[in-house]
Amino acid sequence: MKERSKRFVADEGGAVTVDWVVLTAAVVGLAGIAWDALSGPTGNVASGVSNYLETKEVTD
Repeated sequence: MKERSKRFVADEGGAVTVDWVVLTAAVVGLAGIAWDALSGPTGNVASGVSNYLETKEVTD
């Protein structure tokens, strides 16, 4: 039992999983920050284009 406990404590297999979880959380967080930073300015441009196109008449 003592040998098994030593192997369990020395095993680093789960550490890789924790690293990937932390890395994935960081990427998701950065993507959220980028989305928030870009959604305002691009939303304003989209609204301006939409308003401009609504006032134009389409003819043949």
